[in-house]
Amino acid sequence: MTRLRPVLAIGAIVVLGALIWFLFLRGDEARTLTGYIEGERVYLAAPVSGAVSALYVREGERVAAGGRTFLIDPQVQRAQADSAAAAVGAAEARAADLRKGQRAEELSVFDAELAAAQASERAAEADYARIEPLVRQGIYAPARLDQVRAARDAARAQTAAVRRRRDVAAMGARQDAISQAEQQALQAGGGLSEAQARLGQLSPTAPAAARVEEIFYRPGEWAAANTPVLALLPDSEVKLVFFVPEAEMARYRPGRTVRFSCDGCAATGSARISWVSPRPEFTPPVLYSKGSRDRLVYRVEARPANAATLNPGLPVDVTPLGAGE
Repeated sequence: MTRLRPVLAIGAIVVLGALIWFLFLRGDEARTLTGYIEGERVYLAAPVSGAVSALYVREGERVAAGGRTFLIDPQVQRAQADSAAAAVGAAEARAADLRKGQRAEELSVFDAELAAAQASERAAEADYARIEPLVRQGIYAPARLDQVRAARDAARAQTAAVRRRRDVAAMGARQDAISQAEQQALQAGGGLSEAQARLGQLSPTAPAAARVEEIFYRPGEWAAANTPVLALLPDSEVKLVFFVPEAEMARYRPGRTVRFSCDGCAATGSARISWVSPRPEFTPPVLYSKGSRDRLVYRVEARPANAATLNPGLPVDVTPLGAGE
């Protein structure tokens, strides 16, 4: 009997420990939902190849929305932008030249030709006025009158032609030619806008407030076109992921708020549910425990209010929503 007392005492302790685990520790496990912090990176790259000229951020630092991140050597793109600007100037100058007509010096040539034609016309008019009465008197033959009449008409036509050429020269080019020149100027302007846009893309800015996660290229290194130079983790892309048992799914809907805690967190955080999976899945292996193994759960995602202070991969405990909430 004396030998059985230690055995009975040990058995009592084991039973008591099992009871305590069942009532308290297992209950604690049931009162929390396991999850983790997840983040989706944003990779910034330039559309052209070139050497990294400057880095404006460091790994681990925060960058504000619209803040500078890096710069690809802009010499080639700046030269292309200058060439496009020169092409725009040339096209606009040609269109303006066609609209305003010929220069005053060129018009003076037509004025001289017009004066000569008018002098010839006056001489022809005088010959006709002198010969016509003499033909009526029979002094000259009628053929003589035909000659001076033809000379007079030719002089009149020459004067009219020179005057018309002078008017056309003052008007400028044809409307079709002007329209073509204006369209060429617009085309050149589009090329300039494209060159300027590509020049601006050599130094991408942060799309949102974010943390610099990783830098892949340093100043002086050559980065191929569309190859990420650095990775950002925007605050808006940090989310809380946790898993809810089937029986409790009805309580979790987008827009509701949950509370969570994590190791090293200064205080309990809150997160607003943004997405609930429509399909169940088995508990992920990383979250396996004796109580949750082979249990069907639903994935729930929520946006934490203090996203800037949370690191992806951090395990969290989510306080379940009560039945009356």
